Amino acid sequence: MLSRVADSLYWMSRYLERAENTVRQLDVTMSLLLDSTGTTAEVRWDRLVKSLGIREGLGWSGDPEAMARRLVFDPNVSSSVTTCVNAARENARQVREEISTEQWQRLNRLYHQMHSPQALAQFRNSINDFLASIVDGIHLFKGVSDTTMIHGEGWQFIRLGRHLERAYATATLIEIYQESLLSLPDREHSGYQYLELVGLLRSCTSFEAYCQVYTADLSTDRILEFLLLNQDFPHALRYAIDSIRSALEAIQRNGGRRPPEELNSTVGRLQSMLRYTTITEILEGNPGAFLHTIREQCKAIHDLSYRYYVQYSIQSALAV
Repeated sequence: MLSRVADSLYWMSRYLERAENTVRQLDVTMSLLLDSTGTTAEVRWDRLVKSLGIREGLGWSGDPEAMARRLVFDPNVSSSVTTCVNAARENARQVREEISTEQWQRLNRLYHQMHSPQALAQFRNSINDFLASIVDGIHLFKGVSDTTMIHGEGWQFIRLGRHLERAYATATLIEIYQESLLSLPDREHSGYQYLELVGLLRSCTSFEAYCQVYTADLSTDRILEFLLLNQDFPHALRYAIDSIRSALEAIQRNGGRRPPEELNSTVGRLQSMLRYTTITEILEGNPGAFLHTIREQCKAIHDLSYRYYVQYSIQSALAV
């Protein structure tokens, strides 16, 4: 596969995953802002901006609808929904011959939905419904990708991008919550903090899944264990890292190039951290440092994968 094709498929997937993450966290935050007890709207908004890694002047202004509108429609905000959908569509356009007609139509429809003259009016009429329609569009794209595309090297780059973005975003979200909420003893949790914990689970689409495993009795230890170490839930970190390893192995088989030992060892080390570490060991140590390490390892996997599969030189390719 040409490196430019791998590059575009990878980033198309990452940007759509990033757009979905922005929508989910914004939807949860807007719901929490309706509760005026326990903490301020400014604190909640600041947590949202930090978890999305946004630095473009989105400090609390006192007008949640106006700020939410910027986070959805402002093309100058790096993680806004419009920015991510625009970038995903542009990457898809560059490799139009590599994706199915259904994929292109679904992504193109989502793009035009965001840029429709009626979009802003629909947003103002019902923010929750508008955000839900964006998530539906992204899910439909993922569904047609899995059912209309050959599960070869290109599809594996889509998987790699999706799960690497998800792993980094989830680790960032949990780290932000850990600083302000998850580090508190369970006995100090108040009613408002219970809502915050539900919000964390909802941000990862995991409230119902968590309840199936642990019941609705929310415990910070169990929440961390579920979101970090569960091997069966798609938004858990361990599941995402296992999927990254699987995608890279499939790319190696299909592409015929052996990845550098540094990439294999980085992925294997991170996978082992999540597979063999218990939640007790994490909590007895430094959970914040543990999550920061995961984020750094995700960055390293991106850098190594990019260097080897996208930016490699002709000489190194011929030498394999």
